[in-house]
Amino acid sequence: MEKIDELAECMKLLSDKTRLTILALLKEREMCVCDIVDILDTTQPNISQHLKKLKLGGLVNETRRSQWIYYSLNMDNKPHLQSVMKQLPSMKERLESRTALRCE
Repeated sequence: MEKIDELAECMKLLSDKTRLTILALLKEREMCVCDIVDILDTTQPNISQHLKKLKLGGLVNETRRSQWIYYSLNMDNKPHLQSVMKQLPSMKERLESRTALRCE
């Protein structure tokens, strides 16, 4: 039952459009909150809350670089997510349409 509970929690995380979009963005490259805020045209607290849930669910990693925290996908030991990630649309075009996204 533990595996089912874990999978159910993961599916709950994936049931949100914003979180799925964040995962699609992170599939392309690691990003800081300000990058995601800019691309999704939403607020920093909103994105931070979604990233917090994804991190607690073990779906993203965070790495601190000076004052910024960068997020990346954590798909290790999550074979059940591979098919979901393959279904997410590419965000390359959306990323390329934004210039100078870095927080620096």
